[in-house]
Amino acid sequence: MDTTKPYLHIGSAADLKGTDKFLYRLFEILPGLLSWGTLLGVVFASWKAPVAAAIFIIVFDLYWLIKTVFLSVHLRANHRRLKEHMATDWEVKLQSVKRKAQSERIYQLVLLPFYNESEEVVRESLESLRNTRWPKERMFVVLACEELASLRPRFANASQGEQGFGGQGGGYNSRQIAEQMQKEFGLMFGAFLVTAHPAGVPDELPGKGSNIAYAAREAVVQLVEARSIPYESVLVSAFDIDTHAYPDYFLCLAYHFLTAEHPHHSSFQPVPMYNNNMWDAPALSRVVATSGTFWQMMQQERPERLSTFSSHSMSLRSLADVGFWQNNIVSEDSRIFWNHLLYYNGNYRVVPLSYPVSLDANIGKNFWQTVAEVYKQQRRWTWGVENVPYLLFGFVKNKSIPFHRKAYFIAIQIEGFWSLATNPLLIFLLGWLPLMLGGQEFNTTLLSYNLPRITRTLMTLAMTGLVGSALISLSLLPARSARYGFLRSAGMIFQWLLVPVTIIVFGAIPGMEAQTRLMLGGRWRLGFWVTPKYRKQ
Repeated sequence: MDTTKPYLHIGSAADLKGTDKFLYRLFEILPGLLSWGTLLGVVFASWKAPVAAAIFIIVFDLYWLIKTVFLSVHLRANHRRLKEHMATDWEVKLQSVKRKAQSERIYQLVLLPFYNESEEVVRESLESLRNTRWPKERMFVVLACEELASLRPRFANASQGEQGFGGQGGGYNSRQIAEQMQKEFGLMFGAFLVTAHPAGVPDELPGKGSNIAYAAREAVVQLVEARSIPYESVLVSAFDIDTHAYPDYFLCLAYHFLTAEHPHHSSFQPVPMYNNNMWDAPALSRVVATSGTFWQMMQQERPERLSTFSSHSMSLRSLADVGFWQNNIVSEDSRIFWNHLLYYNGNYRVVPLSYPVSLDANIGKNFWQTVAEVYKQQRRWTWGVENVPYLLFGFVKNKSIPFHRKAYFIAIQIEGFWSLATNPLLIFLLGWLPLMLGGQEFNTTLLSYNLPRITRTLMTLAMTGLVGSALISLSLLPARSARYGFLRSAGMIFQWLLVPVTIIVFGAIPGMEAQTRLMLGGRWRLGFWVTPKYRKQ
């Protein structure tokens, strides 16, 4: 890692002193201040200046309609591209690349971090890797355990033999699962390494980032350097433990790597689809999960705005340059992109693959547990707002990145988190405030009469796009489980009526909580929360 950029692995303002600490704290306060200022400003304006508030709400609703149409066009474009890429024979495409000799030397290093997930979840992911069409002698798999999970029973009441997530009962710990997987899959790949991330390391935040950073360093020493493989020949895929790779994923990845303009200055992002257990998930969870997929598909059509998310891939050369993933933050999947952007002075990008990987939709043991876990997962994802102060501070310190590029990324990040937290509330809840708070004088005006009608019309037009979204979501589903009949399929269409609820309860509210926690700092900051992987039997 470049020691001339000590700001590269900052986790929070607590890592700094003096003026730098004060500046970073201001940047941590900024997102929450903007969001709370917007919401409270609308409330105040509805009371003191209802005419101005009503005009703002109508203009905002019109903006939302235009934005919805704009994003819907991108969604449909990426859907076509996704289907095309899934139908492509990427082995043939890879053979046609001019640098074919180079492709024969590429190795795939796959990191699978896990904590207390069941043997079933781990086995399914490894089977998906085994079933890919990439030459297995050039695929290295690292099963990254947590020492903490290996030292205690997987479930608090394991002594009573209670059945745990995915049907794995008793005190079977992660290390035992890893050893069993090594017996079953160890000879199927070029190498199979089990690592155990040490517990209680000073200045580390326990979580995926610290685990895969440790696992990657171990893999470099034991698998890459031990075989004298150049860093430039290794592609690293950081997968969640429930990630199922589609058959041509690594062929598609290698092709895009070899054809990228700057392959070692690029990350490669697949489309995350939550299809592993989609038929078992309740409607709320399905809508939230599929909405996440749709957002990533839309972003793939705007690669200049794309950053890494969840499961992704990159060159080992660039990963080693930035010192691997940070071990002191929660949102390691997106932060690794910003690490690269600052390290390479703005010369870094994400290459969209428009090719899927499949993960689990969030399911609890009952409806209310599912609601709680979906909320916690969304709160963890929206905690990606911690990247805003990191980026602002990094741009202040890095004088080599052009100002226009800094301004572009700052605007995208701030607008994105502001929109996430405020837009649903403005559209579905606060649009009626001028009528409630504006007083008798405002309520006798023509504007007060037309406000709800204009708002309702614009929102109805915006919601009609859900029909197309429902059809796209059906086309991405795996075959229906034999446990379910036609009514389950019908539910996959009518579930989209829940969108006004889901974008508030699982979008705006966790987004506001995350920004408020970042604004308050200290003990209010979020730690890493491991999403439980529950499978219906």
